[in-house]
Parts: sequence; C-alpha cells; structure tokens
Amino acid sequence: MPTRPLTHAEQAILSLVYEAPRHGYEIEQTIQARDMRAWADLGFSSIYYLLGRLDRRGLVRSVRRASPEGPARRIYRCTPAGAAALRDAVRRALVSPQPGDSPVQLALANLPVLSPSETRRALQRYRKHLGQRLDQLRRSQAAQPDLPVHVRAMFARSAALLRAEIRWADTFLARLAKPNPGVRPHSLRRTL
Repeated sequence: MPTRPLTHAEQAILSLVYEAPRHGYEIEQTIQARDMRAWADLGFSSIYYLLGRLDRRGLVRSVRRASPEGPARRIYRCTPAGAAALRDAVRRALVSPQPGDSPVQLALANLPVLSPSETRRALQRYRKHLGQRLDQLRRSQAAQPDLPVHVRAMFARSAALLRAEIRWADTFLARLAKPNPGVRPHSLRRTL
C-alpha cells in the first residue's frame, strides 16, 4: 500500500528536523527567522500536532533531554523513512510546476463584479503589500548572513517571484489607468 505524500506543512517541519535535531520551540524560531509562514501554512500551535503526526508515521523520532534553561525538552530527529519521504517530496516538487491555489487568480476571474475605481484601489493596495513583503523579506535575509545555500535559494526565489508580481501589478494598473481598459462589469441577473 503506497504511503500518503507529505503535506506542505509536514514537509516544512520534516525538513527542519532533517537539517538538525530540534525541539519544538527551536523549530518555531527557525520558521520565524526564515519567514517560512510566507509560503507554508504553519501556525505555532500546529508545530506539535505536525510533529506528532510525523512521529506516528515513523518519519521522526523524539527523545527527552535535560535543558539548562528549564524542564526537559523533547528533541525531534528525522528517521531514515522520514529522509526518504522528504527526498521523494522534494523530487516531485522540483520535477514539474504545480498549479497554485491563488486567491488573486480567483479575484481576476471575477474582476468584472468590481467597478473600475474599486479594482484600481484594491490593486494599488495589493501592490503596496507586495512592496512591503519584499522589503520584509530582504530584511529577514540580511539579518541572517550565514544561511545555508538552500535557504539563500529560498529567499532568492521568493524575492524574484515578488518582483515579478510587482511588475505585473504595475503593468496592469497602468492598463487600468487608460480610458478604455477593457474591463467591463458583469451584467447582473436576478435569480429567484
């Protein structure tokens, strides 16, 4: 019976304990430092839930270790089965692009429900948020000069995607500023 593929959140957590054995709070600190919540759905409270799920699947194991900072901590490490599952997930992700779950694509599909001025205002706010996100990403990376090459690659790809999205938003906003941008409201029909 084939094993279930890792979810993105499981893969993110498993990758951190593959790098080095870690306790839950250390995983949280790494998630924050690497800004992983920008691309992975990782709530603080879900870290231990995911670790438990990975443990039940035999992908991580834990041991309790004394801590000089307080009570004993549970340290998680990747098992050989976890390493194999992680390699498989990484290979699958790198081989072919996957469709994204983009709320922006869905909004664009339904853009005619907004007036032209509402559309411009919303996209201007979106563009502003993209710029802020890029600035924050640059600050996060600059604060960690000795990152491993794969983490630097994550930051570089995220920055490249944000720059591309900013260019797209600027281009679309310029088009919307023209007298006839080609966006027409839906004709709304009454349904009873």
